[in-house]
Amino acid sequence: MQWKDPEPSQAMAAALKASLDVSEMLAALLAARNIVEPEEATVFLQPRLVHLEDPFKVTHLDAAVERLRHAMAHQERMLIVGDYDVDGVTSVALLTRILRAFGADPIYQVPRRLEEGYGLSLAMIERALSEASPDLLIALDCGTNSVDEVASLRKQGVDVIIVDHHQSTDALPEDCILINPHVFDSPDCAWRNLCTVGLVFKLVHGLVKSFREAGNEVAQDIRLRDYLDLVSMGTIADLVPLRDENRIFTRFGLQALSKSKRPGVRALFEVSGLVQGQEVQPGDISFKLGPRINASGRLADAVRPLDMLLSDDLDASKAVALELNELNRQRQSIEKHVAQEAEHWVTKYQPDAFGMVTYHEDWHSGVVGIVAGKLARRFFRPSIVLGKEGEWAKGSGRSIPGINLVEILAECDEYLNSWGGHPMAVGVSLPLDRIDAFRCAFDEAVSIRFKEGMEEPTLQIDYWLNADQLDEACWEDLDLLRPFGEGNPEPIIGIRGAELYTSPVLFGDRHFRFQLPVAENKLIQGIAWNFADRLLASGELVDLAVKLQWNCWNGRKLPQLELVDWCPSKA
Repeated sequence: MQWKDPEPSQAMAAALKASLDVSEMLAALLAARNIVEPEEATVFLQPRLVHLEDPFKVTHLDAAVERLRHAMAHQERMLIVGDYDVDGVTSVALLTRILRAFGADPIYQVPRRLEEGYGLSLAMIERALSEASPDLLIALDCGTNSVDEVASLRKQGVDVIIVDHHQSTDALPEDCILINPHVFDSPDCAWRNLCTVGLVFKLVHGLVKSFREAGNEVAQDIRLRDYLDLVSMGTIADLVPLRDENRIFTRFGLQALSKSKRPGVRALFEVSGLVQGQEVQPGDISFKLGPRINASGRLADAVRPLDMLLSDDLDASKAVALELNELNRQRQSIEKHVAQEAEHWVTKYQPDAFGMVTYHEDWHSGVVGIVAGKLARRFFRPSIVLGKEGEWAKGSGRSIPGINLVEILAECDEYLNSWGGHPMAVGVSLPLDRIDAFRCAFDEAVSIRFKEGMEEPTLQIDYWLNADQLDEACWEDLDLLRPFGEGNPEPIIGIRGAELYTSPVLFGDRHFRFQLPVAENKLIQGIAWNFADRLLASGELVDLAVKLQWNCWNGRKLPQLELVDWCPSKA
């Protein structure tokens, strides 16, 4: 892997350093994120809830608020339908809790993945309507491409509100209220890249604001910031860019999550090994909380985590959390098996493919998306992984930077029955007899992008330091840039001419710990995951690529280095 040096404008970084009175490193990292205006940088470093835009600027949000108020005033039956992933589940939980606070009693439902597929499918609608006949259906994290399904609902006299962030692949559903910034709003609006739970927060913000202006006492007592724990989970799990309003939601949402009194959140913390009150990192959602919520939708019924997040009973929530924990263990086992088979298939049959499409009739549809992501990262190629459901091949795709899967699938549309998603993640369905043709078309469409100049993976070094420049102020500077994630990646710091204090210590067969002498004759502890086959040696000068992280343990918070890569020193 080639290391790539930082390329921020030195003049811009110097101007930021002077105007903001910040360190050279922090100014350079801001400039590298294309944050060059002092006012913009101040908002980025010190986000506040008052920086959120008026919710009624979101297209059609006013109509949705009016329709919800009408439904509540006339005691109409409301059905909330959401997707089965973390974004969908938290979206339904957020809207349901707010409507309950105003005295409404909405019914909620989530698709059964293995039986009904994704989103607002006709099968899901048929089941939902058989269990309850609503006057108003609110579809969350799905519905933008559900033209026939919305038409069917309207024929049955059901009004429809859709809140979604998926891109449109065809005509839009008619005679409904659709909130989707990718369809209606400006590309540079602050809410453009919100996932659905973020958009639902805008909706409930508008609803509460409307009620407050009407003098409603319940609305006066609602603290919307107390619901940001749900927003942060959905936002981070859905991998949307953590810039603009997403940054505000996650910064305050992570704080709310660590202090959440919600029984479902407390139960989920317990089974995930997290401690209430301690600082929550995005990785805690990505690798601990999120997978347990997702496991139910992948292998069983996603209504279970929804029940948990809506419950006010701690014991009942703990029982569900234990179920989710067991399902997650099962998911990990299934995923490992499918990943091994898929990697073997690619190595044997598609070693030179630009875009990979793998299929096996026994692969569980609940894990194909995770496996597609693993293949994309390992081979640095877009990947589609398919399993069999009846007479259809269904699965998920994951991409790499520079390859837009929405564009790719649009070029392969003739082979697909249905598809949709984001540039980096998609879902597809196609007849079994078209898999080979689709595989060829997908590979060809991706190959054109590579031939037009796709680069092999590189490691971007965001800033270079010498070991004696490392002190706690560096970690404190990076805290101002948190939370890290999509659109705001965790900086990779290069350290020139480093020399270990002692030989590294192996642990767990695949990892090692090390110590690095730094400023003021101190030692900084370091950890190297999966580097046992590339041990550093004491007494040798090396260049390190590291992340500056905090090691929180037993109430202590100490600086720690996480090794990303190393090479013989060029200093």
